[in-house]
Amino acid sequence: MLHSFRAFPTHNIAYERDSDYSIQLNRWFLKPLGAWPGATTSVIDRILSRCIQFVCYSLIVITLIPCALYIMREPDVQLKLKAFGPMIHWLISGVNYCSLLLHSYDIRKCVDHMRDDWRVVERTRDREVMLRNAKFGRFISSFCAIFMQGGVCSYSIVTAITPVVIQIDNITITTHQLPCPFYIKFVDARYSPANEIVVCLQLLSAVIVNSVTVGACSLAAVFATHACGQLSILMIRLDELVEGAEDKREITHQKLAFIVEHHLRVLSFVSQIEAIMHQICLVELWCCTTDICLLGYYTITEWYLHDIKTLLTYFTIFVAKSGNIFIYCYIAEILTDQCQKIGEMAYMTKWYRLHHKIALGLILIISRSNAVIKITAGKMIQLSIATFGDVMKTAFVYLNILRTVTM
Repeated sequence: MLHSFRAFPTHNIAYERDSDYSIQLNRWFLKPLGAWPGATTSVIDRILSRCIQFVCYSLIVITLIPCALYIMREPDVQLKLKAFGPMIHWLISGVNYCSLLLHSYDIRKCVDHMRDDWRVVERTRDREVMLRNAKFGRFISSFCAIFMQGGVCSYSIVTAITPVVIQIDNITITTHQLPCPFYIKFVDARYSPANEIVVCLQLLSAVIVNSVTVGACSLAAVFATHACGQLSILMIRLDELVEGAEDKREITHQKLAFIVEHHLRVLSFVSQIEAIMHQICLVELWCCTTDICLLGYYTITEWYLHDIKTLLTYFTIFVAKSGNIFIYCYIAEILTDQCQKIGEMAYMTKWYRLHHKIALGLILIISRSNAVIKITAGKMIQLSIATFGDVMKTAFVYLNILRTVTM
């Protein structure tokens, strides 16, 4: 349960602006999807949010189900594999969208927790540390948005504007290629105007599923960097603990009490991040492994056609998918390291200058820091840079197996 500082007076008069700066991009990504947990509870806002969610679900399902049926009915293995990559992307994004909506209350609690942290910050130095970490969180969010939207949307647009000449019953027609294969028993999307309608719906659906992926990744990045900022402030306070310890024992005791309370508050926030993100991280881990494998396969099969546009698009998606899973692993790694450093910092302070009763309190901080709260994928796999390496190795192992079986 998150500890609250609501009883404390306001210290940072610009806390609303600072708080908005840290979560602004998250709100931009998730609010158009109806997934941003706003503080307002008006009936109109709730109805509007439900309508947006219904539209988003509908567009995802309209693309996903016909693609799944196409894969089931298509006898050609190469065409099945060609359709499997887009279907996985849409499926995982739909699952993540459900997860974000189910954890709406928990996300709201984390956002309120961040706002309280901005409100009670007292010193300019501490505020600068928080702003620096908030800026880093915004940078990660922007990177994820540029490459994910740029990669998948460019693939969808390039595919949609590429004309395809097909022959149906001795009649040759020119049509637009669909970004995601479509089961023609529902609607024969080879003919106009059905072709143009399906293309537009799939492009809108692509924007939605990409926004879900970007929103989930940016949410994890902003929450994790905020927690790292709070841990950095905690290390500064530990470094200052012994200042004036010989003369002002009561003040030193108050400093230690603040450090312990702040430490527990940050660990509670990290626990909440893990509760929100572990399901999303699990499906993203599986999705990125599968997509990287399939992208390598698509690149190999398309290489001899010398289609530069398609190859560049595959490369952009590869960078986006690799960057996406790297972000999850990287922020989990730095958050774990920061949590462990609290114990190291407590030990490295000049504790021998403290009164023995106060010095004993540092033992509890060191002991609590040893039980690190880790960001995991499904509470099974700890995310770290080593995990990212394992994902890449696994993807290329699967690629070699796929090449051996199908080529």
